[in-house]
Amino acid sequence: MNNLPGGIGSPSGRTYDPNDPNIKAMNAMMESCFGKSAISGVMGFGMGGLFGMFMVSMSYDTPFHTPGAPGATPKPIADLPMREQLKVGFKDMGARSYSTAKNFGKVGLMFSGIECGIEGFRAKNDVANGVAAGCLTGGILARSGGPTAVAGGCAAFAAFSAAIDIWLRQPKDE
Repeated sequence: MNNLPGGIGSPSGRTYDPNDPNIKAMNAMMESCFGKSAISGVMGFGMGGLFGMFMVSMSYDTPFHTPGAPGATPKPIADLPMREQLKVGFKDMGARSYSTAKNFGKVGLMFSGIECGIEGFRAKNDVANGVAAGCLTGGILARSGGPTAVAGGCAAFAAFSAAIDIWLRQPKDE
């Protein structure tokens, strides 16, 4: 970031010193499994929130009913005043976005933590780490569905991890 095009330095006029204790502390945090997992969980939560909001906005193409008391007939949202319709829609959007955000955050935290642990144990950085981490993450997430779901989750996450890892490791054409 010190050598931007046109010979411009950093915006503050200060140069990047790799021996700065603050920079060393940030690098150490980014290289630790705990730091990587925490960052992946937070970024997954943010990405999940955005993705959830987008998906919720696409789901209002079907008839939508307001929740009512148990046993009561639900009232169609179209029969409500505009302000009430917006209130119900935004409340539903927030709840569903938060749910998706939690799930994405959990997946990001688990996958990156497991992958980092496997990488540290094997002392290698290759595709096998991502495949093993994907298998473990998929199996753990599907554990409540029984052995067949665990095997399916393991296979699906491992295959997806392998595909993404292989694609990211391809040489870049410049």
